[in-house]
Amino acid sequence: MTDEDLKATLHHYLQEGRDALLLKLEGLSEYDLRRPLVPTGTNLLGLVKHTASTEAGYFGSVMGRPFEDEPFWWEADDPAIDANADMFAAPDETPEQIIDLYRRVQAHSDATIQALPLDAVGTVPWWRSPDATLFKLLVHMINETARHAGHADIVRELIDGTAGRSPGVSNLPDLTTDAWSAHRDHLQAIAEAARKTP
Repeated sequence: MTDEDLKATLHHYLQEGRDALLLKLEGLSEYDLRRPLVPTGTNLLGLVKHTASTEAGYFGSVMGRPFEDEPFWWEADDPAIDANADMFAAPDETPEQIIDLYRRVQAHSDATIQALPLDAVGTVPWWRSPDATLFKLLVHMINETARHAGHADIVRELIDGTAGRSPGVSNLPDLTTDAWSAHRDHLQAIAEAARKTP
């Protein structure tokens, strides 16, 4: 496998994660896109905003190719900026703006990935060992994006029960609502039995 083949494979999996994350936003109201559904406030728009900002940094300034609209929340030393500002859409940020930001970041990242060899070295100031190759950054962003796409899977299921990989390719057993309910009850019974075990 050549370096270009390897790069194409890594890029493919990064794009799969990006697409999976955005898919989880489709068909929802702005209210549902913003809803915090766990105690830490995780919400769908915030997951996209965070992933966009992370990718903008790694394939932007880290590689000496800053994204034109690098998000302000990277200025973490500013006490006026909410430390969690990248994890939710502010009232004046629309879903369309967040999605557009992510798409523009992707285009910028894709240009960086295309232009540089896998052994190109960038500097990640917040890492213990700051030197990182494009290869390492691609692997890191695949992991980061997949992790947040997984979060989005759960958040979307909590909102309206939608689950699975994509329309027409659910990667879940084809069960009826009653069968899923029985499955969940079965798992709850197993958990209850475990709780009673000394």
